[in-house]
Amino acid sequence: MYDPPGYLWAITIVGVAAIAASTCVVLYAGAERAGLGRRRAGLLAGGAAVIFGGWLAASAVIADRGWYDRTLAQGPWLPVAVAGFLGVLLALSRIPAVKRALTAPGMASRLLSPHLFRVEGVVFLIYLAIGHLPALFALPAGLGDLATAVAAPLAARRIARGPGRRAALWFNVFGLTDMVTALTLGGLTAFGLLHITPTSAPILGLPLAVVPTVGVPLLFALHIKSLATPTRSSRLAPSAAGSPAAGDPAGALMA
Repeated sequence: MYDPPGYLWAITIVGVAAIAASTCVVLYAGAERAGLGRRRAGLLAGGAAVIFGGWLAASAVIADRGWYDRTLAQGPWLPVAVAGFLGVLLALSRIPAVKRALTAPGMASRLLSPHLFRVEGVVFLIYLAIGHLPALFALPAGLGDLATAVAAPLAARRIARGPGRRAALWFNVFGLTDMVTALTLGGLTAFGLLHITPTSAPILGLPLAVVPTVGVPLLFALHIKSLATPTRSSRLAPSAAGSPAAGDPAGALMA
């Protein structure tokens, strides 16, 4: 089994963990802005941390045992993991407390903050540079993630300053397209459906396997929820409008 250099392990694991952690922070802030109180906000964020961390650990174990590194005929465990975790996240987002937190006033810009950590997409370009991933997959996956990470604070600033519906729409459509493209090309080149050298087999093992099975479904769910979240700053509650983050685009990303 391919074992990459330690720095690639660090970039990959820290990047996925940062996406999960920042999502927990966003949920906590949303619960407070929705009037759920600090205790319930803490429980909501803590519950999310347990789910994200638990699946990250479970997916790592699955990858370490080589279950993802099988042909589609032997069992499509990687696609099942991606679709399954996304389905769980979308189902959980319908829980009343979670739904209130995600759609609280001012959350449209905050939901973009986890996408800042898509800078971890640089790992695909490093794999390409050392000859362990094909350009057909690594270039669109890496450059697309970096572009999304750069666009996230710009779109958040536009949303925080006004309605920003067009900025939110373009950002989310671009981010979703990037991930769908990366998943498609990664699957085709990893499972041998496209014969190319080198293949994308490293994404079926550690550490890269946690990116499509943990990071991608989480970001995908955030895109979907962002599209459904009102962007008008005029809908901020009076108590929220008085907070520093409400009028500060930087605060909207960092809170």
